[in-house]
Formats: sequence, C-alpha cells, structure tokens
Amino acid sequence: MKAVPDLVEEIELTADETGIDREFLKFVLNEWDSQALEEALLVKDATGAEVVAVGLAGDPDIDQALYTAIAKGADAAVKISGADAAAGTGDRAAVLAGYLSGEPADLVITGVQAADDLDGQLPPMLAAYLGLPHVSVVVGIEADADGVTVRQEFAGGRYHELHLTTPAVVGVQAARQAPRYAPISRIRQAMQAGGLRETGVSPAAAAPGLTVRRMYRPEAAGHAEMLTGDADEVAGKIVDLLRGRGLVKG
Repeated sequence: MKAVPDLVEEIELTADETGIDREFLKFVLNEWDSQALEEALLVKDATGAEVVAVGLAGDPDIDQALYTAIAKGADAAVKISGADAAAGTGDRAAVLAGYLSGEPADLVITGVQAADDLDGQLPPMLAAYLGLPHVSVVVGIEADADGVTVRQEFAGGRYHELHLTTPAVVGVQAARQAPRYAPISRIRQAMQAGGLRETGVSPAAAAPGLTVRRMYRPEAAGHAEMLTGDADEVAGKIVDLLRGRGLVKG
C-alpha cells in the first residue's frame, strides 16, 4: 500500500525542480491500492484467507492507511523501512521483495499503478525480483484448489481469464465491488488495539531506473469563459460559439 499526495492540494516543486515539495502536502492512500485491498478482502471472505497489509515506513501518513486496512478487515499490518517517500518504483519493489523473501505469501496483491507513478511497473518488477508469475490490470480474482483465476482487462472493454499457480503477484486495476467503508470509530479502535508491526529489511538489489532531471509546471494555454443567464440564453451562447468555430452549420 502506498501513500500519495492528495491531488486536490496545491502542488509545489522542490528548489531543484526534480520533484514535488512534500513538506506541507496532505497524503492519502493510492486509489489503486484501495482497490487491491478490497479484492484481497473479497478473497478472504470467500476462502477464509489471511490478509496482511504492507506499507513502507517512509510514506507520509502510511500508519493511517494501514490502520484503516485493519478496520476494513485485514488481519494484520506491517510497516517496513528501507526506502524513503520519494523512492522510485524499482527501489520500492526491491524493499517489498526483501520483506516477502522472509515473509512469503501465497498471493501478493498490489495496485496496478499509483497517481504519482503511472508506469505500472511495480507488480512486474516485484514478480521479477521474487521469481514468481505475474498478471496486471486485473479486475477480479477467484481462488481455487490449484491457484487463482484472474480476470484481466484489455482496451475496448475486452476481458481475458487466466489461471495462475500460486505463489504469484497480481496488479489490480479495479476490485469486483467498490471499496468498503471503515467508520472513524473503527479506525480509532484499530489504533488503540495496536497491531501495526514495524520491521526493517535488506532490500533486493534494485535494477537501474529512471532519473528525473527536471519537472515543469503545466503552461496555461488560455482561460475558461463562464456563460451566464437562464438555460435558453446559455444554450444560445453555446450554439453561437460552435457556429463561430465551424462546428455547427445552419
């Protein structure tokens, strides 16, 4: 599970313009990891499996995300050290692989990507470090006696089913149902009960990755014009705009 900057916040760059200034940002759980957690809990509901939520200690506000996972139904949560908040995908995968080498799981479920790192490489890199089969962009997991059957989504609304022998790594695009809600009272109960284990690991040897040389602010290309008036007046103004651009004739 990964904590990412809340995208409704004002994003500022660091002085060297190679990253974002994280000092005053609010962080939230990566939405794809929220979907992955829900899918893991659905597998637990169907099979009685044990679910352990795992996050990196370097992520801001990761404790809140892990306690929320417990409140939703995870059996335990682990916070591991070995990479800072700005670590790239390769470093994060290496740390997680180091942890999973000593704490093997039948099935590793993670979000297919993150809002601040849209390359979708964490699941396949983690699988490569662990030497396990992998499938990404998954929208459903069903366990059976021989492993798991996953539903993989393709462009254009097409789907494909694959059967994986376990252990395996799965990158989840969306769970079979919307992530369940955890009341604040239940999250507080989880915090009071503890259950968040901290551990350090020796990361796997990370493969070379990308280096960001500079980030740029989006350039403003124009401005929005707010149309006022009643529904008929606004509709007329829209038609006039479309005609002026040659998009409507007559």
